[in-house]
Amino acid sequence: MKKITNFGIFTLLFVSSLTIMVGTVIAPSLSPIVKNLNFTYAPGWLITLPSLGVVVFAPLVGRLLPKIGTFKMLCFGLVPYAFLGVLGAFIDSNYLLMLDRFLLGGATVAVQVSVSAFIADFFTGEKRMKLIAWQGMSIELGGVIFLSIGGVLGELYWQYPFYIYLAALICLFLVLRFLPHTSEKKEEEKDREPQTRTGERSKVKLIFYASLLAMVLFFVSFVTLPIYLPDVFGFSESMTGYYMAFISVVAIITAGHMPKVLMKIGDSKTIVLGFLFFLLGYATLAISVNVLFLVLCAVFIGVGFGFTIPLLNHMMIEASSNQTLGKNLGLYSMGVFGGQFLSTFIDYISDDFIFIYSIAAFLAFLIALGMFYALGKKKA
Repeated sequence: MKKITNFGIFTLLFVSSLTIMVGTVIAPSLSPIVKNLNFTYAPGWLITLPSLGVVVFAPLVGRLLPKIGTFKMLCFGLVPYAFLGVLGAFIDSNYLLMLDRFLLGGATVAVQVSVSAFIADFFTGEKRMKLIAWQGMSIELGGVIFLSIGGVLGELYWQYPFYIYLAALICLFLVLRFLPHTSEKKEEEKDREPQTRTGERSKVKLIFYASLLAMVLFFVSFVTLPIYLPDVFGFSESMTGYYMAFISVVAIITAGHMPKVLMKIGDSKTIVLGFLFFLLGYATLAISVNVLFLVLCAVFIGVGFGFTIPLLNHMMIEASSNQTLGKNLGLYSMGVFGGQFLSTFIDYISDDFIFIYSIAAFLAFLIALGMFYALGKKKA
């Protein structure tokens, strides 16, 4: 039985950071990018179109994973991720640019599902939960690093943030060097009794909807803040990048402490608490009059992410049998990135950002109530 070394764990965490980078790396420089590429549609599409690609390609990736193996799937995802990402800087056709961003989502879901499958294959119990928490931290750490770099590079020249996608080639080298080329299951995982099919499907659906709604709420900030902060508070591209990176820093810290909170209050209450923090975040943003309010907003939204997405990933793995793992991880990816894509349409609700943030806060309240009822019913 091969084991993943510490360098292999580092590789998995580094690769995980690419998943949030796919849309957000260009967020701080969105305005000059849209202008120079002559993109005539809503700017948020450039951030969230990869998410639509994830939703479309996730079922295919989920079915292919057990057939071609985790290692090959990961490699097949990293190569097009790098080249499709960079290519976006040189396409001046709206339709080709949208196609490029869409296909980039297909590469992204191959990467995300493969990394989660590696964790499920080689780790169990508390070690798995710990690594998933680390994965959530690394995803947000990638947001911190790549958003900050993207903002600085965007001020130098609008095309430069696209070159960050080439980090996937570094990841490919690390994967080839440090990860097992076969993904074997531990014996206890092979022998694990799956839940009843009805019970598994019911829990998987609930996790899917919770993941989708959590990412809708989280990504409303990423879609709107690059426009809202410069217009209302006079932020530059780099300042916007630093602020959005601060949200990710809070998410990192929260994800690191999430297992401790989980042990004390349980998964259901932790998820509900996460949605309540989203409520606080957008309520604060709606009444923001100075930077102090913005800091509080960033803290609340970051905590909301840290208490939901990493935990839901763990719950999806735990709810899956060996036979349904690939399919369910694909469904989880559909939820996460589907939420990102749906957040694009927040622009169609109103041109008034205060109204948008008020709606997001109210939505978070309704979701928290719904999750409290649904998850409590599952426990009963």
